Amino acid sequence: MVTYKRKSPHKPRCLIWLLLGLLTACAPAPVESQESLSVYLPTVIADGTAVWQPTPGTSWQWQLTGDIDTTFDVAMYDIDLFDVPQSVIEELHGDGRIVICYFSAGSYEEWRSDAATFPASVRGKPLDGWPGESWLDIRDLGTLGPIMQARLDLAKQKGCDGVEPDNVDGYSNDSGFPLTAQDQLTYNIWLATEAHARGLSIGIKNDLDQIPELLPYFDWALNEQCFQYDECDLLLPFIQAGKAVFGVEYEGELADFCPQASANQFSWLRKDIDLDAAREACP
Repeated sequence: MVTYKRKSPHKPRCLIWLLLGLLTACAPAPVESQESLSVYLPTVIADGTAVWQPTPGTSWQWQLTGDIDTTFDVAMYDIDLFDVPQSVIEELHGDGRIVICYFSAGSYEEWRSDAATFPASVRGKPLDGWPGESWLDIRDLGTLGPIMQARLDLAKQKGCDGVEPDNVDGYSNDSGFPLTAQDQLTYNIWLATEAHARGLSIGIKNDLDQIPELLPYFDWALNEQCFQYDECDLLLPFIQAGKAVFGVEYEGELADFCPQASANQFSWLRKDIDLDAAREACP
């Protein structure tokens, strides 16, 4: 079983973004009229290898359920770390695709092969609507650190080019733990550092309010339903920094969001909520 999650929608608010010494106003102007906050170069690890850092407009496919349809002519596939056979990753690489591997970094999933390594002490309240899954106490890196490192090692071993860690916004949900924004920043930056140490690209998933702080550490962003919840402006710093923003809507028609997605240089899809192979892509 594979699932996807997003945090409960919040009311968009203005943010004061102080990033690398530059101040960006609340309520950003259209992308084409803004100066870039900065130019980020791909992260380079110790052996001189640069991790994958996609630019705005990069094409992609996201499939977390069912047999992977490898026939889409896109630059990147985002697929499940545990469930996808090694042969599929090798086939995608043979076709010149970048392979990103999904896993949950912020929740316990009882069906995963490493579920027994999560002690009860780090398992909190259930994720609303997701049976068999519960939030994790991300403050306990002594316990969770080795588990997540093993998952990143598996991604490296299977040949993934990067990772999509899910549920990295537990502090803004009813997790059962007194998680703070700083707890989340510490954990998310730790994940990015560990991924880069293995030569893996890493994207930030949904954690919109912390983008100003996390932008320097993550290579791209992935979002669900920002057009539905009117919060897409919070993703613009990634575009301004020359980093891709991938996303999906589960409701509406392409005409409802594609014009703005294209204007923002977002890589946006219309997908079924179970994230099977079916897709419609904005031009």
